Amino acid sequence: MVDAAVHPGSPWLLTGACLSILAALAHLACIVGGPEWYRFFGAGEAMARAAGRGEWTPTLVTLGIAATLFIWGAYALSGAGVLPRLPLLRTGLVVIAAIYLLRGLVFVPVNLVTRQYSDGFAVISSLIVLIYGVVYAIGTAKAWEHLAR
Repeated sequence: MVDAAVHPGSPWLLTGACLSILAALAHLACIVGGPEWYRFFGAGEAMARAAGRGEWTPTLVTLGIAATLFIWGAYALSGAGVLPRLPLLRTGLVVIAAIYLLRGLVFVPVNLVTRQYSDGFAVISSLIVLIYGVVYAIGTAKAWEHLAR
């Protein structure tokens, strides 16, 4: 493991890990909170209604998203030197940053066409995810040489 205290991307990647883990926990809270929480967090009316009917789809989808976000947090922690090196670390961090950035930049224009979500949700969630992507991208760039080891 890399010494997190001297790792140049460490603060950024630690922040990215915290953000991803926080997002994962918010997704899990939707499962516990039920339909109103799905609505509040912008999952859409169809998901909220399905959760209200006790269908498994919202729970399984939400668990899948939460698991992915926890894995992304683990990759950031690995890149920061807190966890042991994970497979394809540099590639993984680049892909994670790219997904966050793409989601942050593309969701609002796509939503203008589809009108699946409210404009407020589209803008706010996109800004949040864009920040996540920037944090991951800066952390990965600053740690690039250390990540090769």
